Amino acid sequence: MTYEAMLLFAVVFVAGYLFDTLTQSRNALTLRHARQAWLFVVLGIYFVWFWLHGGQTLAMKTWHIRLTDSSGTRLGRGRAVARYLLLWLFVLPTLALVDALGIDGWGAMAALAAALLLPPFYALVDRDRQFLHDRLLGTRLVVA
Repeated sequence: MTYEAMLLFAVVFVAGYLFDTLTQSRNALTLRHARQAWLFVVLGIYFVWFWLHGGQTLAMKTWHIRLTDSSGTRLGRGRAVARYLLLWLFVLPTLALVDALGIDGWGAMAALAAALLLPPFYALVDRDRQFLHDRLLGTRLVVA
C-alpha cells in the first residue's frame, strides 16, 4: 500500500497540475469540490485501466500480485469499476460523518486512519484472507 501511495502521489500531482492549469486556480481551496471529484475520477481511471489491462497496477507488478475474478480470469469493466467504488466503502462515509459533525484536526485524522485500517483488519479475520470488497464482488488477489 505504501508503494502504491507513492505512485499515486505522482498521479495526483499531475492531475492537480492539469486541473489548476485548465481552471486557472491559484489556491487549492478554489473549486475544492470540483477538484475532489476530478481526482476521484482520475484515480478511478488509473485503477480500472490497470485492472482491465493485465490485472495489476504498477505496485502490484512489483509485488507479483494480480487481481482476478473467483475463477482466475480477468475482470470485466463493470466489476473493475464496482471494485474501485467499493474501495471507498469505509472512507467516504467517514469523511461525510466528519464533515457533518464538524470534526477537524487530529480527530478528523484519527477517524480517517480508522476508516483506512478497517479493510486490512477485516482481511485478517476473513476465512480466505480477502478484503470485504473482494468478498462482495467475487474478486481475489493472487500471486502472479
